Amino acid sequence: MGLPTMASPTLSPDSSSQEALSAPTCSPTSDSENLSPDELELLAKLEEQNRLLEADSKSMRSMNGSRRNSGSSLVSSSSASSNLSHLEEDTWILWGRIANEWEEWRRRKEKLLKELIRKGIPHHFRAIVWQLLCSATDMPVKNQYSELLKMSSPCEKLIRRDIARTYPEHEFFKGQDSLGQEVLFNVMKAYSLVDREVGYCQGSAFIVGLLLMQMPEEEAFCVFVRLMQEYRLRELFKPSMAELGLCIYQFEYMLQEQLPDLNTHFRSQSFHTSMYASSWFLTLFLTTFPLPVATRVFDIFMYEGLEIVFRVGLALLQVNQTELMQLDMEGMSQYFQRVIPHQFDSCPDKLVLKAYQVKYNPKKMKRLEKEYAAMKSKEMEEQIEIKEMFCGIHSQAGPSLTCRSKLFLYLFHKAEAGRD
Repeated sequence: MGLPTMASPTLSPDSSSQEALSAPTCSPTSDSENLSPDELELLAKLEEQNRLLEADSKSMRSMNGSRRNSGSSLVSSSSASSNLSHLEEDTWILWGRIANEWEEWRRRKEKLLKELIRKGIPHHFRAIVWQLLCSATDMPVKNQYSELLKMSSPCEKLIRRDIARTYPEHEFFKGQDSLGQEVLFNVMKAYSLVDREVGYCQGSAFIVGLLLMQMPEEEAFCVFVRLMQEYRLRELFKPSMAELGLCIYQFEYMLQEQLPDLNTHFRSQSFHTSMYASSWFLTLFLTTFPLPVATRVFDIFMYEGLEIVFRVGLALLQVNQTELMQLDMEGMSQYFQRVIPHQFDSCPDKLVLKAYQVKYNPKKMKRLEKEYAAMKSKEMEEQIEIKEMFCGIHSQAGPSLTCRSKLFLYLFHKAEAGRD
């Protein structure tokens, strides 16, 4: 399936600078101003837990790499681990309460819940919290799942081919007869039967694979159906991939507005946005970052939608702008593949912080969506007009002078516009 033709947005002089100044910015702590003292204390504890986890990870790497560990360093490490265990216990109790009192939290503690999700959902709670976030706990389609598995799908060969390429290094999916590959095939096949227009599209298996690492296949199937229906993913994976074209268009506008020098450099090197950002939107960074980092982004996606993809994508470009400006197209391609994916391995919190320093204006994104739809509608009308002109030229009656003149003038104006 080929990528759609991407159109580049243009900044209008009367709106760009004003909207940039008025664009609401939101940092991970911006909502904290409205929290109670108890809630702020809770967030501070989570910050400390993340800090201790990072310190503990670095300490373990240091001890493994050196044979000269003093007794004091071992005591310090033990103390940090003890503090961490207490905080982990508090976190376990907290998220257990959130899951049990979900409706109450959604209605009355939404700001705190958002902050907690941005700091990461604990691994053991992801299955239930993800289902609660997308309202996938009681879906009628779950009752159809076993029957769907008995049916055959025209996408089966394609799904089988791609499964071996999905998380090939992950233990759960290793080997042709692994349980992971089997349940992944089941979910992808079942979805291809309930949504025959989309069927199966490359990239979607990475999302389903992540769900299967957290929950049984029936539940993963329901969550995936909900994500496709309610999170713009279905539009992204349709055969036309029109929604991907829109996302690239919107992202290019943000790039042009917030990083104009880098945007100019990309253009000078013919380094198109779709070359590096398409996979960000289609796989939600699951093919970009290692799983611990990608899963943190996915936590936020489950609550806030595709906005986090725009934020993280632009944050990556901001962090790496100086280095990218020194590289040609080949160098940038290598940099995106080898350097960027591992910059936040030990500190995903920093990535989230950078993402929420990016200017993101929902009203502007809506305006761009309407602009893109109008542009695509005009392109469709022009294609129909050209087709009608060619039909007139090749008709048995022979081409009229008017028909040929119209076609010539149209092609001439298009060529002139391209040169401008």
